Amino acid sequence: MELPIDHFRLLGVNASSDRQSVLRTLQQRLDRIPDQGFTQDTLQARAELLEASADLLSDETRRQAYERELTAIADNANGSIAALEIPPSREVGGLLLLMEAGQSQEAFDSASRGLQPPQAPALGSSREADLTLLAGLACQGTARDYRDQRRYEAAALTLQQGLQLLQRMGQQAEQRRKLEQDLKELLPYRVLDLISRDLSASTSRLQGIALLEQLVQQRGGLEGHTDLTFPQSEFQPFFKQIRQFLTAQEQVELFSRWGDSGSATADFLASFALTASGFSQRKPERILEAYERLKNSGQPGIEVFLSCQQLLLGQVDEAERLFELGADAALKQWAMEQGDDPLARLCAYCRDWLTREVLEGFRDIDVDANLDAWFADRDVQAYIDQQDRIRGRQFNAKPSFEVPAATETSTAFGDWPSFDLGGSSETPTNLETLDEEEEGDDELWDGPRWRLPALPELQWPQLGSLNERLQELPSWGRPVGVAVVVMALGFGGWVALKPREAEVETATSGSNAALVQPESTAPAAPAQANPFPLSDPDPSASQLQGLLEAWLSEKAAVLAGEAPSETLADLARPDQIQRLQRQAQANRQRGATETVNTTITGFKISERSGVRIAAQVALTYSDELRTKAGKILSRTPEMTLRNTYIFGRKNGSWQLVAYKPTAKN
Repeated sequence: MELPIDHFRLLGVNASSDRQSVLRTLQQRLDRIPDQGFTQDTLQARAELLEASADLLSDETRRQAYERELTAIADNANGSIAALEIPPSREVGGLLLLMEAGQSQEAFDSASRGLQPPQAPALGSSREADLTLLAGLACQGTARDYRDQRRYEAAALTLQQGLQLLQRMGQQAEQRRKLEQDLKELLPYRVLDLISRDLSASTSRLQGIALLEQLVQQRGGLEGHTDLTFPQSEFQPFFKQIRQFLTAQEQVELFSRWGDSGSATADFLASFALTASGFSQRKPERILEAYERLKNSGQPGIEVFLSCQQLLLGQVDEAERLFELGADAALKQWAMEQGDDPLARLCAYCRDWLTREVLEGFRDIDVDANLDAWFADRDVQAYIDQQDRIRGRQFNAKPSFEVPAATETSTAFGDWPSFDLGGSSETPTNLETLDEEEEGDDELWDGPRWRLPALPELQWPQLGSLNERLQELPSWGRPVGVAVVVMALGFGGWVALKPREAEVETATSGSNAALVQPESTAPAAPAQANPFPLSDPDPSASQLQGLLEAWLSEKAAVLAGEAPSETLADLARPDQIQRLQRQAQANRQRGATETVNTTITGFKISERSGVRIAAQVALTYSDELRTKAGKILSRTPEMTLRNTYIFGRKNGSWQLVAYKPTAKN
């Protein structure tokens, strides 16, 4: 066979080396015997080839003739390269020297061909074992070379080829383990390699996104720690870098899937990506979608973000209320410096929020946080007008779309009513649809505010550096910095979530029964005369299910025109109760009563922290709306629903916060 190498490179000397240097290098190479496990036959062939090269290069006459041959080959325009002819008995030794000379790719290709029919050696022979070992080592060396060149996907493909070859041969278990480990460690670099490619390389970028999902799943989610080879301290800056190569739509789709699967961080990322997409494309409906996703996440400290989204939707009253509710003392002090008008303050904060938190970190978004341009856009105006018509609201005069400057006093938007995003109370809505449309968490959380990741770039800075940064910022930029400082104190820069609880599942009947009732291994607690309000700081699944069942039962009683037997405030937050009362009032105005039947068939806790618990619930549901004369106005036949219910803790007791459909697999 021919080795694609000359005598100088095989021995490891340069063309100017004299006879003494050649002999000294030969002895050094002979003394450094490879210890990877090759047989004596291969090691002997290696030594003989080294000695042959040294003999030629140390003989002046033969060396001069050889150098003339190399010069003639180099001058040849047909692309020929120098090669050495070696006998088959020294093939593996020659490939070993080729790999030692830094030509791992050529060694791997030749070894792979040598293991294929008809060249394949006899099963169980020493040549087969040496060729297989050499293929594994050369594969690893080739991948390492590609990695040094930042050709990460090429490195991964080489490792996959090597693994397939070794698996087919059924040998070198330890070498296979090393290749598998190298391939696993390469995963983040492959993601970066593929998604950083030009947008026209759609196939490669889709593969990169799929690998990113695999990586996050391997870690146990964005907040996970199951991959000890890629700790959170390394994953967080990597993820920040990755996001900059994703388009807004790619982030919306990716983070929405993760958010629907229970990731609180992904819920924030999806909401901010929707906001950025909607603002840059002048699509208010995307802002509304972002608002609903963020509101339904049931996380603390989100009021000021919701207020900005409400402002962009033209709902000034609600925006001002949320800002006042969620801003901490430092932010309120900063807002006071922006002007006397609450709307001017809110616009100033919204500009800052869009600039620092929302519009950065997307591959395809490069716009300024210009609120004047936003409200002057015809599509935005048409959307707000349309929403107003849908809700049946009438303006005495057409509102102005002029946005006040941060330091001026203005009453623009001042006469605008606050739109009710939950739908008109004149339209009867069934029990679960009402929850889905109108949930929120405005006054639930008694813990500190601003306990969120620094979105959308997900920076995890140290507190000291942040304090220094705040001193350098102009006054208009400091609220965001203050917020991040509190975030760093509260959550270490990342939404702190406990690992998902492993619930014991039991089989349920019916094809739609995806959730099951958990079994309790704890001793039964003494029965309480009235278990509500639920004050246990760490409630069990059965206690939370009892709370939800009580709420659904009382809700059904109210809609049926009956008096509740429990205190509703012990079961649910105020806005849930208010919506129930509005729905019951709408029924009374129509002279109708509503019969609701709900049965929980499965309850599984999917997320738990000290102030927030999420549970995946399966339930059967039906409703019927009748007039006093018995005429049926509407009816929902019995169906199976899968929902995620959010419970929050305030003043020492747990209440129902929000609801959203559970994502389907």
